[in-house]
Amino acid sequence: MKIVKIPKKKLDLFASILRQHWEIHAPVEQNGRYAFKPLTHWSEARLHYNRTILPPKKYFMPPRETMFHYREGKGYVPAQEELDQRLILFGVHPCDIYAINILDEVFGGKYNDPYFQTRRKNIGIIGVDCTPDEHCFCRSMRADTVEKGFDLFFTDLGEEYMTLVGTSLGDDMVLMAAPLFEPITAADIQKYKQVSSEKRQAFSLDVEIHDLPEIFELEYKSEIWDELGDQCLSCGSCSMVCPTCYCYDVADTVELGSKAGDRVRTWDSCLFHTHALVAGGENFREKRSSRIKNRFYHKQRGMVAEYGRPSCVGCGRCIVGCPVHIDIVQVINRLRGEDHANRG
Repeated sequence: MKIVKIPKKKLDLFASILRQHWEIHAPVEQNGRYAFKPLTHWSEARLHYNRTILPPKKYFMPPRETMFHYREGKGYVPAQEELDQRLILFGVHPCDIYAINILDEVFGGKYNDPYFQTRRKNIGIIGVDCTPDEHCFCRSMRADTVEKGFDLFFTDLGEEYMTLVGTSLGDDMVLMAAPLFEPITAADIQKYKQVSSEKRQAFSLDVEIHDLPEIFELEYKSEIWDELGDQCLSCGSCSMVCPTCYCYDVADTVELGSKAGDRVRTWDSCLFHTHALVAGGENFREKRSSRIKNRFYHKQRGMVAEYGRPSCVGCGRCIVGCPVHIDIVQVINRLRGEDHANRG
């Protein structure tokens, strides 16, 4: 893997070079919180942030997406809107890159999704390392570092960013702005080791995932699920902000007075009352307790069986976003028999 560095004072120039070929989206501050948005000026970007409100998955599977149009006399017409848009997401955290890698497996496996795959090919990713806050537990989920899924990855060394080149596209970016990049030195290597060590020590939240599928199997009838069912509002906030939740609903919208319309898919949540509702009025998960249990089991047990690892990446968004303060770390610790919150 090629490794170089770029001075921070040259990032705006680097961005201007990239903007000649791609539209750049980066975290922008909004009332003390952050969201990925298109940049008009590099000064708007905030590379030092805790987490964005919505994860970068919104670029690969939008909250609302037209799959195709149907028109009388024309049949089915593919929807190409924004599919070919070329973007660079600048400043993606390791846990969110890891989440995109998980979505790659889901939408690139036996049920290949051409919409996701087209966007994946057209969107470049420049990652940036981060400092954990009190809601981060990505280290516990083995998602605090990432080895693939990015084109470039920046690590803050103080006055410079050490830059890992992950793909041929990333190498092209570096070559486009070759005068801005410099070779790394022995001092840079030592600084990187120091930064890596400080990040490991900064985590105050921890959860043990060893043998977690077995724990979930043993605790299938635990009273905790009824407690959480009484507490949960079934609002779906945790699913909406989760970087790996991928459930969606499909519906046809018909233009009044015609035989034309669109087939649209929108984000869905297994916590919604209608998620497991089928024809005839049968609901396989009528109770809120069964729905929240399903969410936990799918992410921490089902995904392990299917893909070899949990789909949770420890970003902390569900903890921050839950209006009734359901905390995934506290739930797992309780299932393990550890009633403490395990916070530093």
